[in-house]
Amino acid sequence: MLKLAVLGLLQREPLNGYRLKQQLEMFMSCSICVNYGAIYPLLKRMEEQGEAILCAEQGEEGGQCGKVYEITPLGKTTWYQEMLAYPHESWVNMRSRFFIKFFFFSHLLPEERVQLIEHRLMLCQLRLAEKKALEVTDDLYQAKVQKRAVEVIKSEIEWLIEQLQTEQLQLAQTSTSVSFNRKNF
Repeated sequence: MLKLAVLGLLQREPLNGYRLKQQLEMFMSCSICVNYGAIYPLLKRMEEQGEAILCAEQGEEGGQCGKVYEITPLGKTTWYQEMLAYPHESWVNMRSRFFIKFFFFSHLLPEERVQLIEHRLMLCQLRLAEKKALEVTDDLYQAKVQKRAVEVIKSEIEWLIEQLQTEQLQLAQTSTSVSFNRKNF
């Protein structure tokens, strides 16, 4: 998940580890927890795998030198494949992964965005059915947590439906525009 986020940010601009951590915390802190102990080894692995290259070293505050990384064509391909993948993982990780993907939706085609939203919506609807099927406990606090979990899933479903409608409208407008342009030739 961290790799997906890092590759996505590197598509916007070359960054060093410090700036990557800042941007991850600023834009994705609700979805991912980041520390330098994870970022620097990841950048090194991505460099070894050809997904990122060291493009410069900059002097930083305190006289330290920061290695600036840039995404490669292979890194862009890896990022794109991970954006469209549905790995088997925990509910919490699936939710975080979706929000990281959503952050980078502008880099995808409308059809791909629709597909990802529909998949997430289906997962949320299944999860809601599971939560509703759970036997209500007579423990007041456990019951409150179960109720809150259902509310959170319902809220996400409503939001996903809104996003899906927006994407489908955009997709319909694009299709209409393309067919109109073809008729005029």
